[in-house]
Amino acid sequence: MTLLRRPTALVAGALTLAVLVVALGDVIVGGALTGTSPTEQIGIPFDLPSPAHPLGTDFLGRDALSRVLAGGAVVVGLAAGATLLAGAAGLLLGVLAGTAPRRVGELIVRVVDVLGVVPALLVVLVLAAGFPGSDLAVLVAVALVSLPFSVRVNRAAVERVATSGYVELARARGDGWWRVLRHDVAPNVAGTAITETGLRFVAAVYLTATAGFLGLGAGAPAANWGRMVAENLPGAALSPWPFLAPALLLVALAVGVNLLADELTAGGRRG
Repeated sequence: MTLLRRPTALVAGALTLAVLVVALGDVIVGGALTGTSPTEQIGIPFDLPSPAHPLGTDFLGRDALSRVLAGGAVVVGLAAGATLLAGAAGLLLGVLAGTAPRRVGELIVRVVDVLGVVPALLVVLVLAAGFPGSDLAVLVAVALVSLPFSVRVNRAAVERVATSGYVELARARGDGWWRVLRHDVAPNVAGTAITETGLRFVAAVYLTATAGFLGLGAGAPAANWGRMVAENLPGAALSPWPFLAPALLLVALAVGVNLLADELTAGGRRG
């Protein structure tokens, strides 16, 4: 089973790394990968690919490859920031809800559930519309949407471990709350937390890309994979790559992160 899983982990890691290199490479080297500005008009709209412009041009005649290389950082960055924010808050509240007295735990979950009953896209729309042109508003909105699910998953995992025999034995021998949490609870919920974080990141990528698709966050001419899909969709029949490239990268990132999270969780169980 281990040998069968290793190739999957390698493929998932390579796929995720490849998309991250595309998304962040242009930022790391200062926009010098193509030598063409992502905002400069260099030809006619929806021109076909050529050696000078491998993905052709977009709906305004800008180099599509430059736009793709410049447009991933904001999507990945906002999704990662929202995932870290929601993951940290969700883990903290989940641990508190899972180890606190029953009534206190239920109160924490009920308060957080208020966010869960509001449609995710509505939360993003309201916050982003309230702070037009702000990527930070999109990040906070995506984190708030993710928080209720993170709290519930982490609380369920903590409760399952907290009621196990070895935790009760640790408490009976006089171990303090922090020692039990660190040595008995945390190692046994780490796999669940990793998988949940991977799923939350994928959902955050989709929500962040959707925000870009709807024109929320930093506006034009800033490149954004989600916005590029919306901008270039009308010309997909003339030149599909300005639309297809960012869409495929978003799908590849989602698949890679999901598989990698599953493999890390499985590796933790084997360890």
